[in-house]
Amino acid sequence: MEFNPKKEAIMIGWAATFLIIAIVAGILGFTGIAGVAIEIAWITFVVGLILAIVFAVFGRRPRA
Repeated sequence: MEFNPKKEAIMIGWAATFLIIAIVAGILGFTGIAGVAIEIAWITFVVGLILAIVFAVFGRRPRA
């Protein structure tokens, strides 16, 4: 294997990015904000599902 500084710099950047994401996720998980985020995600999912069904039903009608 040969030493490639460019590839090592990219890998270090990715490692730092995932470290920051893990720290933020840990902070949010330990403070209880994760529960609120789950509720918001669930409400958004249900609203999106209802809208998708409505648009699918009304989108199939021929225009008069």
